[in-house]
Amino acid sequence: MAIHISALPDHTAEKTGGTSLAVPYAVSVLCWLLSAGVYIAVKWVALEMPPWTLCFWRVFIAFAILLPFVRSHFGAMAELLRSRWLELLIIGGLGLAICQGLIYTGLRYADATTAGIIMALMPIATMILARIVLGEAMGLWQAIGSGLALIGVVVIIAHGDLSALLRLDVNAGELWIVASALCWGLYTVLLRRAKFELARLPLLVLLLGAGAVSGLPFYLWELASGAHSAMDANGLLALAYVAIPGGALMYYLFNWSVEALGASKASSLLYLQTVFVAVLAYLLLGESLHGYDLAGAAFIAAGLLLVTLIKSKPQPAARSA
Repeated sequence: MAIHISALPDHTAEKTGGTSLAVPYAVSVLCWLLSAGVYIAVKWVALEMPPWTLCFWRVFIAFAILLPFVRSHFGAMAELLRSRWLELLIIGGLGLAICQGLIYTGLRYADATTAGIIMALMPIATMILARIVLGEAMGLWQAIGSGLALIGVVVIIAHGDLSALLRLDVNAGELWIVASALCWGLYTVLLRRAKFELARLPLLVLLLGAGAVSGLPFYLWELASGAHSAMDANGLLALAYVAIPGGALMYYLFNWSVEALGASKASSLLYLQTVFVAVLAYLLLGESLHGYDLAGAAFIAAGLLLVTLIKSKPQPAARSA
């Protein structure tokens, strides 16, 4: 999922100048389409492919494919690895292993469509955690928008029946996906705070490597517990998709689009992923939107609009004595 690279620091300005933005935007849209396909592939083989097995191999293969593209940065990468390996391991493991493993686990029990809607909560989760961890300001409209988005998630988890929450009658898979969104928000905040001084793509490769190292124990645990993969044609096809078009290629395209459009514009297209997931799930998995999905999505969308479109008024500077 392209969600992970959008948190990477933006060391470059937009490079398009007066040239057409059509190609960069098309590349960015393709990136989110490939990312949406990951939800479909994972759901398609959810009962045959253990989640941590899929997570480990996706991250490891993407790391191996992208590594040759950053060979000119090996010196700077080695220096960062020597000086801050523990931070890289924690942050990369959190965002590129734990976050993915949680959502893959959730997709064993929840619809891909519902997962796509819940994961649209990621910017809200990031903003709330940035307030808690980094002390970043949150205006009134941002707080209201966050509240609306959280109401939307509750509506989805409760399937429109709030009494189900009191009975604890909820889909465990949807709770795993909410945990993944929160995990992503924490990953984003920690990555902001770390401020690694390295170009975007080489840093991504290091984080992918850290994700593979962090995901390895979970993968080995699945093997030891007898949760073996069904490496039939479907399993191999799904793994190939999530690792190559939905992994290495998607990360590379998003990195390219950020270089052309800037991080803010490229990341703003994230919400296309939710639409693509819903359409692909309907066409390929036979899923359909439920009333509670639509109601919850409406709350989340309203909250996101308040957070992203309404800017807080700047505080007046304090007068000197």
